Amino acid sequence: MPHAVARLREQRLARSNKPFLARGAYLQRCERCRVSAAYCMCAWQPQVSADSAVCLLMYDVEPLKPTNTGWLIADVVPETFAFSWSRTEVNPEILALLADPQWQPYVVFPEEYVALERVVHEVPHQALARTGQRPLFIVLDGTWTEARKMFRKSAYLADLPVLSLQPEAISQYRLRRSTREEHLCTAEVTALCLHLAADTTAALALEQWFARFSRHYLAGRKPPSVAEKEALRTGTAL
Repeated sequence: MPHAVARLREQRLARSNKPFLARGAYLQRCERCRVSAAYCMCAWQPQVSADSAVCLLMYDVEPLKPTNTGWLIADVVPETFAFSWSRTEVNPEILALLADPQWQPYVVFPEEYVALERVVHEVPHQALARTGQRPLFIVLDGTWTEARKMFRKSAYLADLPVLSLQPEAISQYRLRRSTREEHLCTAEVTALCLHLAADTTAALALEQWFARFSRHYLAGRKPPSVAEKEALRTGTAL
């Protein structure tokens, strides 16, 4: 069954008036993993469980971009929810999800943009387990400008705690340009959240899946060397 981001992509395509032309549109892509069919990575699809869940609020055409890493999250985290963001309309399914008592939602966003009393830096997974709640990480999926807009203009997020991450390394994402080196991509952000929630197996699986996606995707852009091609074929990393 297609995961949440794949379903959202189909919904977005259905209401498009013209085809979405990504960079590298000439490539024959695998429909499942979105990389060049010559370097398909489906054979290494991870199968893990996770106590945490992820809610992706995706900006407009984000689900259509083959470089989108929210797709990778849905590949790995079984309970991934994905919604198109709208400034003027609120999907009632989002409100129902946030109101579900089994979840403790956290909006993932930098603390410098938030009132201090809303900011948290840790996920008390043991305390949540005692109350029967599980972490639900709300990740704003878009460019940095788009993410700030989603954060400011989503009233239903205004009373939720904000999880501010403190990454120790710069982003390894090389498929799109960013104006700021310290900004992590969506998959990297979510892996950090999973680590904080002690969902270590899922966090490591997502990190590895993201690294593989980057290697296979870039191989479709630029022909790899003989050694790189063998590493892709065997599933090893150079």
